[in-house]
Order: sequence, then structure tokens, then C-alpha cells
Amino acid sequence: MTQPLTITKMKKMKQNGEPISMLTAYDYPSAKLAEEAGIDILLVGDSLGNVVLGYDTTIPVTLDDMVYHARAVARAARHTFIVADLPFMTYRLGKETTLRNAARLLQEGHAHAVKLEGGAEVADEVAALVKAGIPVMGHIGLTPQSVHQLGGYKVQGKLEKEAQRLIDDAKALEAAGAFSVVLELVTEPLAEAISSALSIPTIGIGAGRGCDGQVLVYHDILQYASPYYEKRFVKTYADLGTTIRGAIGAYVADVKSRAFPEQAHAFPMEQEALRRLYGGAADNAEENGSRRDQAGAPKGGGQS
Repeated sequence: MTQPLTITKMKKMKQNGEPISMLTAYDYPSAKLAEEAGIDILLVGDSLGNVVLGYDTTIPVTLDDMVYHARAVARAARHTFIVADLPFMTYRLGKETTLRNAARLLQEGHAHAVKLEGGAEVADEVAALVKAGIPVMGHIGLTPQSVHQLGGYKVQGKLEKEAQRLIDDAKALEAAGAFSVVLELVTEPLAEAISSALSIPTIGIGAGRGCDGQVLVYHDILQYASPYYEKRFVKTYADLGTTIRGAIGAYVADVKSRAFPEQAHAFPMEQEALRRLYGGAADNAEENGSRRDQAGAPKGGGQS
């Protein structure tokens, strides 16, 4: 049976030039299907705030939310490496708080590692987590938890000073012991430069072709949303939103027209048992059932 990808294997994949596939998952069925499809890493992202819980940003997502969803994913994907996000303000409050909150994601959520946003400013907390035995994936570039401070969802690393800061941040995370770094909405040349400068894998999302792996949101690649908004950095592989809407609409129409349920969807009962329960009503029930089978709908006994 296939074993989960390990940190050591990830580094070897980078060395061998083998791309790493990563996808978000937020519940049992999505994680199960992703594992069966052969995904390398599952990310229980705080993006669940946007695509599952209906928030405008990831900021309202709580640690309890993350533990709940991580546990569901872990039950489904028993042979896949699982990373869970530390949500807004569950770190940067001191090492002890960060350790306690990260520990919950591993102990209660059954994740294998945590991910947190930030660069050099969180390096001390990353080092403390790694020292305590908690694997850490970094996240720099566009950091959704800081979206208000960044002024919106904007591409990062266009200017030289900003690009140098991101390079320094990536190196600081590597030095602190992070096993990988997500690069989000970073210019392609910069992402390639960072990937070359690090010995640990980079995972890109909107960061171009030079990263060691790629991550996208489950609901984006499947267009599992209404309405669905196109994103330049996303490639969609199915349109489940339209399929699901059509299927539910067909069900509604069948119920309204009494086309569902049919006889094949009902469970029969022995007539003798029915008579004992309802007496003469059983004969009427049998007669009415026969009429339904013949005409597709009940027929009245009297005249209208």
C-alpha cells in the first residue's frame, strides 16, 4: 500500500526535477477523490473560509474550523501527506501560543504539518515549531491573511526592493527549518530565482513554471462554485457547478411532476402483514397501487 509522501522524499523530488502536485481539500469526499487521483500533498487551507464557509476573506476562519476540516480530510486520505493552515492570529502572538495552536492541528486534526504565512518576521516561530517536532511549510508572496494590508489580491515581486525582500524571506524560512515554501502570486522570474536559491521545494500558486510544485484550490479546478470567477493562474479541468445545478434542477422537476419516485424506488410489503396492520385499508392500498402502476398516477373512485 502506498505510503504518504515524506519530507525527505519531497527534497529528493526537487533534486530529481520531479514536480510536486498539491491540492486543497476540506472534507472527506474531496480528500478521498484527490488521494485516489494520486495527489502528492493535500492542503487543508484556510481558503475554506472563501469556498466552503462563504466568507469574503480567510480572516474569519478559526482554529476550531481548521481542526474540524483537517480531521475529516485525514480520515479520508490515510496515505497522503496532509498540511493544515494556521489561521489568522493563531500565531505571531508568541512562541508558546503558536506551539499550542499548531499542536492542535496535529493532535486533533491529524495533519502531518502546518503552514503559516510570513517570511523573516515569523522565522523564530517556525524554528520553535520545527524544534518541537512540528513540520512547517512557509507561505510568502500574496498572503491572504494580510490582504487588507497588501491592498488587495495583487501580484508580488514586481519591483526590485520587493523582490529582494521575498528572496530574503524565503531564505529565512529555509534557515528556520521550513521543509517547503508556497509562493503565491509572485512574478515568474522571481519565483524561479527563489526556487533555484533554496534547497527545499517551492510550491507555486500563480507563480509560473519555475517552481518545484504547484497547488490550486479544489473548487477552482472543478469550477465547483456559483458564480464561478475566472482566475488567470487557474486551469479548470471540469465544470461541476453546471453539472450539479442541472442535476438538482432535474430532480426538482421530477418531484414536481411526480416522475420520482417510481415503483423501482419504493419498498413493497407483504399483503397479509399490511392487512393485519390496517384491515380493509390494505385492499384499497393494493388496488390503488395497481392503478398507479397502470396509469402512472392515482385514479379517483368517484366522478368529479
